[in-house]
Amino acid sequence: MQDWSLQLNLEIVTVNGLTLWGNCHLIPRGPLREPLNALRRADVVVIHQADMVSEQNLKDIGLILREINKYVPVFVTQMNPSYFFDKGNANSRKSLGDLSNTIVLCVSSIGSVNAFAKGMEKIGAFYVDRLEFSDHHKFQAKLKLVFCLFFDLRFLSYAICLVLNDMNAQDIEMIKRRLIELEDRFSSKPVVIVTEKDYDRDPGIFKHLDPFEVLALCSELKIIPSRGCTEDSFKKLLKEVCT
Repeated sequence: MQDWSLQLNLEIVTVNGLTLWGNCHLIPRGPLREPLNALRRADVVVIHQADMVSEQNLKDIGLILREINKYVPVFVTQMNPSYFFDKGNANSRKSLGDLSNTIVLCVSSIGSVNAFAKGMEKIGAFYVDRLEFSDHHKFQAKLKLVFCLFFDLRFLSYAICLVLNDMNAQDIEMIKRRLIELEDRFSSKPVVIVTEKDYDRDPGIFKHLDPFEVLALCSELKIIPSRGCTEDSFKKLLKEVCT
């Protein structure tokens, strides 16, 4: 729960199958928002990115979860890539097969970058490179001057703000440099792939990458049947709670 003001009638906890609970420490020392024993409150646990881990690892994760919450139903899920759309037209559709034998640069600011890049490899890209920014990073294309005037510290404040904005302004140039390096290396123009989440933050920002093609990947969540936990049983559980 990230908002305790909401009325709680069902608690679903998602565990990333690739990273699990990291070093088991809470933010900021680790990735957890609550200690692991908080799983005792969970009504449902979802192991995500299950297609990226082995069957044995899934079993081991399930055993750990049931040591904490013996009877909790455990669902396993994966993200299924559906199609791409062009940066200039969100209504366009390009099939996954269009990326076959292509040089790809995955640009992302999400929490699960490994799964994103591996997904492109599964699609059949010839070579997959990646450029990662911090989670929820907002890309910037131009230098924005920010004037911060604070009494006698005005010049120092101005300098600090200018440097920070200059660092953010280098995002697009950094991506362009990597694209040019890839084009020189493979003698083929690479394609930039971003997640739908990153695209939606600022759809217009990626036009600054012209003339390189930029495609946004659309995916859908799929529940993988596992030990009686299926998509139908998940829907039934939600229906029981909501009625």
